[in-house]
Amino acid sequence: MESQLHFFVGSLFALTGLVLAVYGLVSDPAIYARSLGWNVNLWWGVVLALVGGVMVALARRAKS
Repeated sequence: MESQLHFFVGSLFALTGLVLAVYGLVSDPAIYARSLGWNVNLWWGVVLALVGGVMVALARRAKS
């Protein structure tokens, strides 16, 4: 039961991260002037996708 919850939450993190990273790639660079030119959406999207991927991997490992 617990691994199913980790899989579900990890999938949500990964999906949200992918959407955020894609938005960071296609958005106008001018909106990042306030963040000193750092593409915050892209970087946090990558972080969320990695965290989600780790959670999904751990859930799959616990399941087997």
